[in-house]
Amino acid sequence: MSIKFSKWTILPAAVLLLGTVMLAQDPSSSGSSSGSGSSASQGSSTPSTTPAQKPTIAQRKENQQDRIAQGVKSGQLTAGETSNLETKEAAINGETRADRAANGGKLTQAEKQQVNKQQNHVSNQIYQDKHNANTAHYGNNQVDQRRENQQDRIAQGVKSGQLTAGETAKLENQQKGINQQVKADRSANGGKLTTGEKKQVNKEQNGASKNIYDKKHNAKTQPKAK
Repeated sequence: MSIKFSKWTILPAAVLLLGTVMLAQDPSSSGSSSGSGSSASQGSSTPSTTPAQKPTIAQRKENQQDRIAQGVKSGQLTAGETSNLETKEAAINGETRADRAANGGKLTQAEKQQVNKQQNHVSNQIYQDKHNANTAHYGNNQVDQRRENQQDRIAQGVKSGQLTAGETAKLENQQKGINQQVKADRSANGGKLTTGEKKQVNKEQNGASKNIYDKKHNAKTQPKAK
């Protein structure tokens, strides 16, 4: 016996089957109301913004040293300017150590404010010195290339923390003296150095080079901020 189905019998069954498949694939059909509600609430909620923390004393000190190192490396800071800046940084560091020693290793709130005020002044001077007309000029000659190499080594020591502010001040003061001597000798000889003067400068830079090495490899270091 053959059974015949008309199109009017098959069509409702096909529609019912298609609806069942689509219902199974629809993620909103099972627990979607709670899921979509939670996602909507998460999307609409404003993330809480926490105020930026002020840098610590150690972080502020490290930042100043990084800025000075960059200025030395780029030539924006002369040896004299760097010596002056690092002398001030060394004084602030010494004052901070003394205050901590008197207060069980900590600083009072007033002492923190005082250090921050002093660092603000030094920060302004770093900016002014790096953007004034004084720059370290290095010519394409042996004497100037030696000067530049010494400055690069000092900058690396400041950046790495191998050189303290006090050590850097002394090294740069030594470089400042050599630079002034070279400038005076060149002015007296039509912009050039005699063979004897070049030998003298080289001898002085050898002494300075040893000082740089010794200070970068001694027990004194500039502690990094944690």
